[in-house]
Amino acid sequence: MKNKNFLQIDSHDNLIVALQTLDRGSVVKLETKVVELQHDIPAKHKIALENLETGDAAVMYGVIVGRANQSIRAGELITTANLDHATTEFKESHEPFQWHAPQPYQNSPVEFMGIRRPDGKVGTANYWIFVPLVFCSNQELNELKKVLPPALGYTTTSRYVHYAEQLVEQIKTKGAPVDPVISLDSFDPQPQPLFPKVDGLRFLTHHMGCGSTPDEADELVELLANYITHPNTAGATVVSLGCQKAEVRAVQAALKKKDPGAVKPVFYYDRQSWNEPVDMLEAIIRQTLVSLQQANDISRQPVPISELVVGVECGGSDGFSGISANPVIGRAMDHLVAKGGSVILAEFPELCGVENELVSRCVEPESGVRFLELMRSYRRRVQAVGFDFDQNPSPGNIRDGLITDAMKSAGAAKKGGTSPVVDVFDYPGQVRRRGLNLLCTPGGDVESTTALAGAGANLIIFSTGLGTPTGNPIVPVLKLSSNSDMARRLEYMIDLDTGPLINGTQTLDELGAQLEKLCVETASGRYRAKAVRLNQEDFIPWKRGMSL
Repeated sequence: MKNKNFLQIDSHDNLIVALQTLDRGSVVKLETKVVELQHDIPAKHKIALENLETGDAAVMYGVIVGRANQSIRAGELITTANLDHATTEFKESHEPFQWHAPQPYQNSPVEFMGIRRPDGKVGTANYWIFVPLVFCSNQELNELKKVLPPALGYTTTSRYVHYAEQLVEQIKTKGAPVDPVISLDSFDPQPQPLFPKVDGLRFLTHHMGCGSTPDEADELVELLANYITHPNTAGATVVSLGCQKAEVRAVQAALKKKDPGAVKPVFYYDRQSWNEPVDMLEAIIRQTLVSLQQANDISRQPVPISELVVGVECGGSDGFSGISANPVIGRAMDHLVAKGGSVILAEFPELCGVENELVSRCVEPESGVRFLELMRSYRRRVQAVGFDFDQNPSPGNIRDGLITDAMKSAGAAKKGGTSPVVDVFDYPGQVRRRGLNLLCTPGGDVESTTALAGAGANLIIFSTGLGTPTGNPIVPVLKLSSNSDMARRLEYMIDLDTGPLINGTQTLDELGAQLEKLCVETASGRYRAKAVRLNQEDFIPWKRGMSL
């Protein structure tokens, strides 16, 4: 139940959410309950709706999100001092799951302008990528990054370079930067690339490839092969040192399985096979220019919206994420699944406590078993080094109302909507079935978005309540804000504000329809996501262990 002051998400909940800052002594009325607030309650935080004794379960979203570690009075603020992480116990049997697919929105799009590759996959962008097999090769990629994008017109002078140059000029002429506040509103140069149908060059520098276990090297190879064969990739230049664990032959074997027709151009350069690095780099530059001419020949064409594969992610979450941005994403994803599209829900530490719901939604019992096995295996790894899933929430999460991991998870799961789960797979696997998929990744923003793109997502939707500057090298990332205040302050990074759901000026379906159209515009290349404009090209492979 919702009014302008608070929200009870589920009728079984004994915690409610403050939608705005509430004063101590004010009264909350909910049906027959009348509760006087015991503290000033910040917006986004939770309030006990009834008295809780030590050990009593705290319930939100209809599931257990914690247990009281002391007596909590009705009207009291919920904090880490009075509530511990706890989850609903898993049940072996579940009620039969039935899903009623939503009816399409009025004027709902049924296609987008995509890039159909020779292997049949559909991309939403067209990039040439440079792939190091080991961190030792980052140096060569950094040299190429300095030279190629500017020469080809993909980069322009940074506004910060422009700002620094003006300050330096003031020092030269006046002895000091007398006016450090220099307006840059009119300084917005646009790239003018030589190859306009190629969206850019991307450099996947990373910290792995050697000094790791064989399993980690194998996972890196699989991930890199996924990026090379991704439909948003026109082709790839692979650079190795020559002696690393992530070997060229392993990449070639992985590519042969994923692209048996070898329809995508891939070039290999081994630094130890060249006398001088300059010779190798000049050869790469020549080859790249020839390849980009060919990549520029491709054109977009109408394709069904069912060709969209959307990865959903959250980062910098707040106490509103689970009641605004994430449900909006979930509603749009239900409509995508109803049209035959695919969705990937990841971040397994942030699905802790909602196992019952997700297992009950699995189309095949084997998928439910697989999900639980992956969750338990992941948790054992973390516990082996002295940690647990309950340590997932960050200080920022907690300050903004996400007190326990179970509370965070119950809201994070809303990104996946309500549709059946068609498949469950481990990192660094790829989507095989249309519909809602579960992918085992950590909750870390960049590791998870890196994995989502590798799994085949050709679009990523990212919710945030605090503001997170995260993107991906080859997949456009759309940012949704959970609250309008943050959207106004950080307008430069937010693509869609779902705060109107909190203040009641827009409905879930209205915002879901806006998001669906924004996805189509982005996938068609008509809208450039803010993360793309800001050159947010984060790439961090998951190094298994205690990453949460």
